[in-house]
Amino acid sequence: QVQLVESGGGLVQAGGSLRLSCTASRSILGVMKWSRQAPGKQRELVASITSGGSTNYADSVKGRFTISRDNAKNTVYLQMNSLKPEDTAVYYCNANGKTAVWDRVKDYWGRGTQVTVSS
Repeated sequence: QVQLVESGGGLVQAGGSLRLSCTASRSILGVMKWSRQAPGKQRELVASITSGGSTNYADSVKGRFTISRDNAKNTVYLQMNSLKPEDTAVYYCNANGKTAVWDRVKDYWGRGTQVTVSS
């Protein structure tokens, strides 16, 4: 079993920055992702990063958000710059991978951290 713990959320003014962190209780071979869910909306994928460092972003955050990971620390980060009120949401860390080569691929989720951007 793997636990994911997010941190770094909070209240920030539009144009500001926040850095989210997600630490896994064990190393994961696979893709780490950040998703978000705003009130009344479906959860959407924000960014993802593979074990090798390849990244993908939602169009709405390209150029403003940066995902990175430190495999030695079992941690993935989301640097969020130029924040907008529409970025307000609960941000979830998600891991899709294996804890060992012989393991099967599983999906793990954190509990989320609130990000609120005021106008």
